[in-house]
Amino acid sequence: MRKRIINQNTHNVSPVDQSWIDLQHMAQVELTSEDSAHPIEAALIHSFGSGWRAAQGGEQTIRFLFDEPQRVRRIQLLFQEDQQPRTQEFVLRWSPDAGQSYREIVRQQYNFSPPGMTREFEDYAVDLVGVTALELRIIPDISGGNAYASVAQLRIA
Repeated sequence: MRKRIINQNTHNVSPVDQSWIDLQHMAQVELTSEDSAHPIEAALIHSFGSGWRAAQGGEQTIRFLFDEPQRVRRIQLLFQEDQQPRTQEFVLRWSPDAGQSYREIVRQQYNFSPPGMTREFEDYAVDLVGVTALELRIIPDISGGNAYASVAQLRIA
C-alpha cells in the first residue's frame, strides 16, 4: 500500500469477491492521520483486523488516488463505535480530474448510542465513470468533542 499522511487543513460486510477494486495495488491513499496499531489496510482487507483509526481526534480525510480512471458501481462502509455516544457525519465525494474538483455522492449523519446502536453499515449503488479520486471525510463528533474517527471496513467495486 502506498500511503502518506497529509495536512488536515488542506451485521458484517460480506467477504471480498472478485468485483472489489484492489485498492492496495490500484491506488495511492492519502490520510490526515493514522494510528499505527490500526492502519488503513485493516479496513481494506477482509478479516485483517479492527479497521482504520485516526491517530488524533477531530475531522479526518481518507483519499484514494487511482492509478487509472475507474468505473465505480458500489461503495460499502462500516463504522463501529462501542465506547461513547456521539453523532458522526461523513461525506463521500469523487473526482474525475485527479482531485481538482469533487462531486458529492452522499453526506450523512449517524447517532451511535452504545451499547445499543454501535454499527453503521452503508451500501451505495452508484454508477461513476472516470473516477480518479475518491474521498471520505469524517467528523467523528459533530458536537465538537474529541472523538477519534475510524472505519471498520471500506470496499469499492
